[in-house]
This record gives sequence, structure tokens and C-alpha cells, in this order.
Amino acid sequence: MDILIDYRPALRQRTGVGEYVHGLASALAARLQREDSITLFSSSWKDRLGRDAVPGTRQIDARIPVRLLNFAWHRLEWPPIEWVARPFQVVHSLHPLLIPSRSAARVVTIHDLYFLDNPEQTAAEIRRDYAALAGEHARRAEGVVVNSEHTRQQVSDRFGIAKDRITVCYPGRPGWARRPEPPALGPILFIGTAEPRKNLARLSEAYASLVQRRGDVPDLVIAGTIPEAGGETLFGERLPSDVKARVKLTGYVTDQERQHLYREASMLVLPSLAEGFGITALEAMTVGVPVVASNRGALPEVVGDAGILVDPESVPELSSALDRVLCDAGLRRSMSERGFQRASQFSWSDSAGRLYDAYRAAAHRRRSGT
Repeated sequence: MDILIDYRPALRQRTGVGEYVHGLASALAARLQREDSITLFSSSWKDRLGRDAVPGTRQIDARIPVRLLNFAWHRLEWPPIEWVARPFQVVHSLHPLLIPSRSAARVVTIHDLYFLDNPEQTAAEIRRDYAALAGEHARRAEGVVVNSEHTRQQVSDRFGIAKDRITVCYPGRPGWARRPEPPALGPILFIGTAEPRKNLARLSEAYASLVQRRGDVPDLVIAGTIPEAGGETLFGERLPSDVKARVKLTGYVTDQERQHLYREASMLVLPSLAEGFGITALEAMTVGVPVVASNRGALPEVVGDAGILVDPESVPELSSALDRVLCDAGLRRSMSERGFQRASQFSWSDSAGRLYDAYRAAAHRRRSGT
């Protein structure tokens, strides 16, 4: 098969979706047959796709502004990908909207459906296009890829798509070594883009409550992209000044910086109101970091019994969970071991195998018109 994968989410700072496309593309390239090929597609006016982005792949690096191309593809379904590339058998979009093609099987990826219920909390382009078009595009696609059983059920229920057209491709654990037990309690860590669904306001309240109860609480580190005026919006009106001084905002962190944060942390906290997967929970468990996570979305599916699951809207419950981890060394060791074992169940190679099968099925549907 000749396969084209939209690599644009991984072109610059790789957040969760960027890590997902890079991980899947890398694992898929490593297991292709001789007659197969993968081409990474990118478009940007100023950012260029490196030739070594994913070894074993070809690249198409179009100098087209991404917003312009997205508007044309989403709203006009033009131009077909064949105008900028040779024909392919499969074209894979890493978001819910189709890449137009004259002849290829079209596959879309749906990470979650948060944009349907909370459009006001999403970026302008997502507000404009996703809620209006995602259902129709997913129903027309020859294949749909999701990152959890939770999302698969949501997509099937809300878009009316048969489950046999939806393939679950979990993110895989990173190839990081498990850390030794830290000699002292490190920071309480959150990693992710600071958007409303990440529920950082309640996390900050839970942290403030904990600081007021005991004096030996480590700093709270918020690592990830912060929107303009994000610090004030998230914490300014909620935290006393003495507590606010103990909340560290790092901004975006590289892969190496992220690993360092995990190795120093006492725990990872992920109190999201909705998650299609929650890749930072998997990263933390891989390294052996205890995880406190929300009982919403796909997080229970990812964390299982390896972490502490809490009601993300209950500040007392969240604060109590943080306290338990800090106070109990035995619990931290147990959570570290269970998390490490849990993370071993998530493999990029396994997901790449499922993705390849999904491509074959999509290509068959395109040929047969089913």
C-alpha cells in the first residue's frame, strides 16, 4: 500500500496529538512490507519538515499556509491531495475532517468529542469547522481511528457509525527507563496544555487547601503551553499570594525536559473533565511516577487500578488524594509498581499493526464502494 499520513500536528511543538502521530508513524514505518510506503505530509508557510522526522518514510513539505489549506479542505473539500502529491491508496487525517482525494481511501482520527459539547472552549478553527462537519466526514470516511474504547463508544453512539469501521489505536508507552525511587519528595506535577477541560482551577484550589493543612508540601509544577494571560486566568483570583508563589509555570517543555520533570516528581496529577486518552498518565506510569487522575473520560481505561481516581469536581477529594500520596511511602511504591506494569500493556508496535489492518480494510471499502 501507498499511504499518506498528515504529519502536521508533529511539525512544531509536539503536544499529545503530535506525540500520537509521530509514535504511530514511526512504529508503522518499522513494520512495513517491501511493497508498502509511507509519505508524511506537511504544509506550512514558514516551518519545514525535517527529512529525518521519521526514518523510512518519504516527505511532502508544501509551502502552503496551514490555515488557508485547512479552510479549503474543510469547507470547500478542494483541492484534492493529488494536486500536491502523487496518487495514494490511503490518506490519513490526524483530526476528524477528511483530506480530499479523488481515489484514495480516506481515514480520519477522532481523539475525543469535547468540541461537540464545549465549542466555546476550543480554538477558532475548531469552533468553525469541527462541530458542523465532523459527524458527516466520519460517516463518509472509509475508516475511523480513535485512541481509546471510550472514544470509540462515543463516536459510534453520537455519529451513528458501526463499530467495525472504528479502530482503536492506543498510544504506546515511551521508550524511557523506569526511575529509581527518588530520595525525597519532589514537586506535584501536571503536564498538558492549560485549557479549561484540564481543570487547573480546581487543582490549584486543592493544592491551596493542602498547603493550608500542612507546611511540608512540595511545589506544584504546571508544565505545558499557557495561553496568553493564562497564569492570571487560571490562578490569579483563586490562590493566596503565598500559595501562588509555590506554583511554577514552565510553559512548553521538550521531550528531554519532560523526562526530567517525571524523574523528580512525587506524583503526576491529571484532574481533567474530559480526556480521549491522557498520554501523560501513560508516560508517568512508564517512569514509575504515581498517578492521581480524574474518573472521567478515558482515564479510568488508561490508569486502571494503578493510580488513584477521583471526582475532578470535588476539591476535597482531589486534595485528599494528593495528601495520601505525599504521606504514605508504601503507597507511592505500590502505585509506582502497579503503574509500571500497567504501562507495559500499551505498545506502539501493537497499535501500528491495528492501524495497518485498518488501512487495508479502508482500501477494500473504497474499491468495493461499501
